Amino acid sequence: MSEIATPSSNPSAAPRIGLALGGGGARGIAHIHVLQAFDDLGLKPASIAGTSIGALMGAAYAAGLSAREIAAHVFESLANRRLVVGKLWRTRPPSFAEFIAEGGLRLGQLNAERVVAAFLPPRVPRRFEDLAIPLTVIATNFFEGVECELTTGDLASAIGASAAIPAVFRPVRREGVVLIDGGISNPLPFDVAARGTDFVVACDVTGGPVASGAMLLPTPVEAMFGASQLMMQAIIRAKLACVKPDILIQPAVSGYKVLDFLRARIIVEETASVREETKRAIEAAFIAHHWALGRPSPEEIARTVA
Repeated sequence: MSEIATPSSNPSAAPRIGLALGGGGARGIAHIHVLQAFDDLGLKPASIAGTSIGALMGAAYAAGLSAREIAAHVFESLANRRLVVGKLWRTRPPSFAEFIAEGGLRLGQLNAERVVAAFLPPRVPRRFEDLAIPLTVIATNFFEGVECELTTGDLASAIGASAAIPAVFRPVRREGVVLIDGGISNPLPFDVAARGTDFVVACDVTGGPVASGAMLLPTPVEAMFGASQLMMQAIIRAKLACVKPDILIQPAVSGYKVLDFLRARIIVEETASVREETKRAIEAAFIAHHWALGRPSPEEIARTVA
């Protein structure tokens, strides 16, 4: 039991599982394997907390989509560069007046709300209240410099705010508050996922240091995104030094860039071991706590892995 979880009064009862999905751009596509592990074991989290790409993946899962359905949507949406560019083009301001109102042509012009809405699966509802699983989306209040937990109202604006990386997306104004990337304040919100749960599974997709024998200087864009990942890694290390989730999954994603979304299939293929790693960790924890797994039948397992 993690120090931050609130244990059930009945140790043998099925646990309430909190799931935390962290930020990391395209690296977060590896979250799919953690979701697939839950499906394989016949489990559903009692609550989900997500940051940036983790918020987007978490929203799809909280809406009732299976991991296989989420993967299929990711592959379809990111099938090729032309399709992605077309989707992004359709997120432009609908009028010149709105273009000027949003700041005109400048760095960070992309509208995070519209981009998220364009790439979310159609079955994801418009509001938090219509999700099947409670979801907390993490963003950062720009002017107050504090973490902001979003749990009600419009979903696309919340996820857009959580993913609004400075210099890529313009900040999101939501209910009178100016919000930016949640990774700046809480890149792996396992502390949030632990509230009211017995057990926490967290997936950190910030990656680790990448060795470079050539010691090439990064481009300005690579330096910007690299610095963002280093900052998130430092925040996560500081949190883990104080308290840890029950299960921490850290896929080997350092070899992928933050914007490597067109490599979605490769990321899924090369991180496939995360699925079994997550299942083994959950099974071991359930055995240790004498909890019963809601494992599906052999026929259901066969259909899942087919």
